[in-house]
Amino acid sequence: MSAIGSTTVLTAFILFCRISGCLMLMPGFSSPRVPVMVRLFLCVALTLALTPFLGGAIEKLVRDASALALLRLIISETLIGGLIGLMGRIFFAALETLGTSIAMQIGLANALGAPVDDSEPLPSIADFLTFLATALLFVTDLHLEVIRGIVASYRTLPVASGFGAQFGLIQVADTLSKSFFLGLRVASPFILFGLVFNLAVGLANKLTPQIQVYFIATPFAVAGGMFLLYFTFKQVIELFMAGFANWLAGG
Repeated sequence: MSAIGSTTVLTAFILFCRISGCLMLMPGFSSPRVPVMVRLFLCVALTLALTPFLGGAIEKLVRDASALALLRLIISETLIGGLIGLMGRIFFAALETLGTSIAMQIGLANALGAPVDDSEPLPSIADFLTFLATALLFVTDLHLEVIRGIVASYRTLPVASGFGAQFGLIQVADTLSKSFFLGLRVASPFILFGLVFNLAVGLANKLTPQIQVYFIATPFAVAGGMFLLYFTFKQVIELFMAGFANWLAGG
């Protein structure tokens, strides 16, 4: 292999580290329902497609780099890609928490469904919301925004600058704040419903302690919660997808 050929291969591999690190954690792409070989070939295809556009600056770094410098670049790029994917994963973790909270407030926390992105089952409402958000990620072309974000990350976090642990922690903390505040906003009608309903049941139980009010009221809690979900479902998923899209667009 000539010197030019080896430099080109190393350049593509450095790009592959960030791209694969991101997609192996990004929701939708990292789903266990997608075979590992499909994910791997997708990362390779994106790397080959982006190398002509992004490889110029990286080629200068790897041309005369030592083995230790190359190892540092590989580790740094993998961590940066993993950081981007992890922040996307945090949004969907907030959605799962939101769905679990809704299920708890309406008395369906024990109705477990088949896991979508995880190995452990979640309440059926949480699984349904996660599945729908994953489908909308591709239907609304937000997966293209993920690719655009990877390309834009080379301007914000150049390869030569390396991975900054402090910067990464700040970004993760900000993403946690944004995602779970978004989840609290979306789940607030159900939290309010649970508080009001349980307060009413508690007062009724105090007035008539000889009657098992809780067991009598449980079907009404489920019916009221499903009724509320029916009228707010569209707004719930729209608010979440809008928040996730804003994060993808703004970084």
